[in-house]
Amino acid sequence: MEKNKYKLQDLEKLVSLAKRRGIIFPSSEIYGGLASVWDYGPIGVEIKRNVKNLWWKSFVTEREDIFGIDASILMHPNVWKASGHLDSFSDPLVECSVTGKRYREDHIFIVEIETKKEKKIISVEASDEEEARSLLKDKVIKITNLPNSERKENPSPDGGILSEARNFNLMFKTFIGPVEDSSSTVYLRPETAQAMFVNFLNVLNTSRKKIPFGIAQQGKSFRNEITPGNFTFRTREFEQMEMEFFCSPDEDEKWHEYWIDFSMEWFKKFGIREENLMIRKHGKEELPHYSKASSDIEYLFPWSWGELETISNRTDYDLKAHSELSGKDLSYFDQENNKRYTPYVIEPAMGADRSVLAFLCDAYCEEETEKETRTLLKLHPEISPIQIAVLPLSRNEKLSEYSRKIFENINKKFTAQYDDTQSIGRRYRRQDEIGTPLCVTIDFESVEEDDSVTIRHRDTMKQIRVSSDKLLDAINDQINSFS
Repeated sequence: MEKNKYKLQDLEKLVSLAKRRGIIFPSSEIYGGLASVWDYGPIGVEIKRNVKNLWWKSFVTEREDIFGIDASILMHPNVWKASGHLDSFSDPLVECSVTGKRYREDHIFIVEIETKKEKKIISVEASDEEEARSLLKDKVIKITNLPNSERKENPSPDGGILSEARNFNLMFKTFIGPVEDSSSTVYLRPETAQAMFVNFLNVLNTSRKKIPFGIAQQGKSFRNEITPGNFTFRTREFEQMEMEFFCSPDEDEKWHEYWIDFSMEWFKKFGIREENLMIRKHGKEELPHYSKASSDIEYLFPWSWGELETISNRTDYDLKAHSELSGKDLSYFDQENNKRYTPYVIEPAMGADRSVLAFLCDAYCEEETEKETRTLLKLHPEISPIQIAVLPLSRNEKLSEYSRKIFENINKKFTAQYDDTQSIGRRYRRQDEIGTPLCVTIDFESVEEDDSVTIRHRDTMKQIRVSSDKLLDAINDQINSFS
């Protein structure tokens, strides 16, 4: 696959393209939208489905040691009590005295800057210090994350003063049944992981699989984020692709490294450039209570590095916690070594929406031509929403009949689209912008003379003429040339 040397610097360009081409729309737009909530359009839903299917194929169906489940979003409240979410799943929240707007305390940076006229203290909202510095055009004298600030009164990004921090639980609460009281309280799950822990015995007994083995699932999760943003990167409703890999306590570190490498190769295999990926090991101070070790796979987004996936060594924390509260024995008897233990768990937890965003950012490209700037998405063919576009030069009856037969033949093997509206140049540009790898153009010579068609390559714009009876083989060769 031809390397994309272009680096997307302005996220708004991608947001505009996504809206224009039916990839991602603002949710409830006719009512003014809902902050940081997005809908996938006809093109975007296919891209996201392809990403999810490729993950499932790589992590589940191509392996003999991983089993899939699809658990419910609503779970018994004790699940979240055992996992620690009820007591500790919160972010520190601060509030502006003027606007009442709320921020995550650890996302506020107090900055002493020097302008042409004076020195002054301001604050900026950012996910890390690198992003905070990138937002400032003035000379930075000193920058301090708010929790470490020694100032008694800290300025708000809105011009007021920030309040003292208080904890804000991130789980969405709702009620099950007709009566809204404490006995009917349930929560929208903040992660898919716990369903795999509480189903450990079910999968172990029905699969008859020995450890090591994994349980995987994809699904929606919900977190009442204080400061969502950056398009689909941080939202309150999102989709996860997670797997819990159960292993013996003496093999946890080996499997942790294995799944870090496996996940990194997965991103590279489907088109993300290596220089835009990084493995970041968590320091001891940022490890969650259940983790012995965690590493993030991060992507260099237009604003800064951001997490795509976290691979954690969760030890035996979750199974022991659920075993204690439920009274069910979640240990495992190793017949070969004649010993019983509670398995350790390695968790690769990937965000589906963030992964889609990373694939889009990495594929976005602008090329200068003689007449215009050509915008295209250099998506891997297995991620592209449409693999082949069939484009007859006109709506002539004989040409249309011939083209439809070509389309039906292609559509049996590839994801294809038939497009006969507007000029051929506009149609090429439209397909470029949604990432279609190949266009098959049919002209009057195809019908009246040589029974051949033209294949156009998205990245190079090179064209080849092939006989219709050899078209599928030629398409297959061209598709493979992207890999």
